[in-house]
Parts: sequence; structure tokens; C-alpha cells
Amino acid sequence: MTLSMRSHAVHIERYGSPEVLTYFEAEQASLAAHEIRIKTLAAAVNHTDLKIRAGLWPVRKPNPFPYVPGVETVGVIEEVGEAVHGWVPGQPVITMMQGLGGVRAERPGGYAEFVTVDADSVAPIPADVDPVGMAALGLVGVTAFHGLKKLGQIDGKRILITGAAGGIGSAATAIARVRGACVVGLISRADQSDYVRSLGADEVIVAARGKPPTLAPESIDGVLDAVAGDVFNACVQALRPGGVLCLVGAVGGGDVGLDTWQLIRPVSLTGYSTESLDGAALREAIDALAHWLRAQAIRPPSHQSMPLSAASRAHQLLEKGGVSGRVLLMP
Repeated sequence: MTLSMRSHAVHIERYGSPEVLTYFEAEQASLAAHEIRIKTLAAAVNHTDLKIRAGLWPVRKPNPFPYVPGVETVGVIEEVGEAVHGWVPGQPVITMMQGLGGVRAERPGGYAEFVTVDADSVAPIPADVDPVGMAALGLVGVTAFHGLKKLGQIDGKRILITGAAGGIGSAATAIARVRGACVVGLISRADQSDYVRSLGADEVIVAARGKPPTLAPESIDGVLDAVAGDVFNACVQALRPGGVLCLVGAVGGGDVGLDTWQLIRPVSLTGYSTESLDGAALREAIDALAHWLRAQAIRPPSHQSMPLSAASRAHQLLEKGGVSGRVLLMP
């Protein structure tokens, strides 16, 4: 391939602390026939990025470095390949997962001024929807959307969202509310209560990090769990007969306790991962999110913006915990 342009990106040369993230000048290859190049407006930072950078989730390649993190980006189309149809330069789009960064790392990730992806892996952002607001929803919104689908019909049901002040939890709280659920938000700090209620939670439960929450047995119809760890067993016991728990994350740790007698109750334990996401599922979720944003039925999670060059500082901030909403990197 011929090299056509230069820009900036963030990469790592080895696993380690946030300081291994380096801002550098990157070369851009010419497009393949079915690819599009996106000029980044905002790339959200995810816990996945932190796990990979630290080496806890190694990249599944023999020689992974240099590695550009980031599993999602929002931007405008800069250029399209010769075989691409239906996409035009200047069009706002969002893309995520599907080999963009992540553990698969089939392509350099989203921490870059320009991102190149297959044309089928993107979704359009309507002109009347704020692209930065969509970036704040982004992957967490898509994860929440498909995770909540796993719970089945939630209209009129009592649904517990763990980590309700975090990225996925914020999005899930808003989406569950607009879908007619009675939402119970579980958080680790009392000062996050007002924020979670503003997203649509009818009730907020505070359980300090590392301590199981106090939940009445058989009081919840469904759980979207982004925490796991010490809250998991209490959430399972809180399920009513016929209830479903869907695991979408484990910021509290993947090692959980479980009373195995719960497994003979009429409850279902399942999960959802965007590792299975494809272009069609992405467009389904983004279409729904855009509709709700346009109708002001939901609002994006709170977010703070940082320069792309400050990626290491963004990782430090998330690792300290207590961030409400999302952190967006902007070139």
C-alpha cells in the first residue's frame, strides 16, 4: 500500500501502567476497496482499554506491538474506497468493536485522529443528533441496549441496574426507563444518587465498593449486571421466579460467590458481549438510541472531554474509580 497522509494516534509498545500510552505521529495507508476512513471527533475510553493496556486481557496476536487502543469512535467520513456505496465524505458515523482495537486488534484502534474500517462496520448518525452525545452513549449504549434485550419484556417490571452511575449503567438506566421499567439503580457512593435519579431511576440503593448490597429476596424481575464481584450473589437471590440476570461487565471482579441452590430456582443467568457485535446489530442499536435522543426520551450519560494526547491521564482517572459517566478523547 502507498502511504498517503500522516496524522497522530496513541499507542503502546508494551503492557504496563498508564504511562506506557504514547502520543505519536502515525502513517495512514491508502484505502482498500471496501474501506472508509473516518476523521475522529471523539473516542470514548472503556474499561476494556485499561485491561488490555495493563496486560490483564492480552491482545490475541503473536506480536501485538505497537498497539493502538480504543474500540469505538465517532467522526465524519473523510474518504471512501472505490467499491464503497451508500457512504459519502462528510457523513457523521459511529463504529465500534468488530476488530477495531480490542483483543482481536485486526485494525489499529480508535485512539487516533483518523480511523480506517470496513464500510459494513459503521452506523450513520442522523444530522439532527449531536455526535458528541452519541459518542457519550456509544459502546455503553449499544451494550446496554442489547443486554436489556436479553431480559425480555421489561415494561412494568422492576429492573435492577448495577453500577448505575458508570458508563453502561448510566445508559442502561435511561434505556430501561424509556422502555417502561421501574428502575432500581445500584451505586457505590451516595453522592451519585442525584445523578442516577436524573437518568430515570425510581429507586437508588447504595452499597460501598467491596460490600454486597442489601436486596430483598425475590424482589427484582431482571438484573443488568455490569459489576459482578461482591454484588453478584445478592443480585441472583433478589430475582423473582422467572427473572433473568444478564451480565455485561465485571468491574467489581470476575470471581463471584454463588449459592448453588439458586441454580435450581426458576431463574436464568446469561450474558451479553459486544465481541459478537456486527454491523447489522450496531445499526439496530444506534437507530433506537438516535430515535430516543431525538425525542429527548433519553439523554447521554455525563461525560468529560480530554485531548487525545492526554490518554494516559484519562486511564489514570478511570482507574482511580468514581467517574460518573464517560471520558471522551478528542483530537
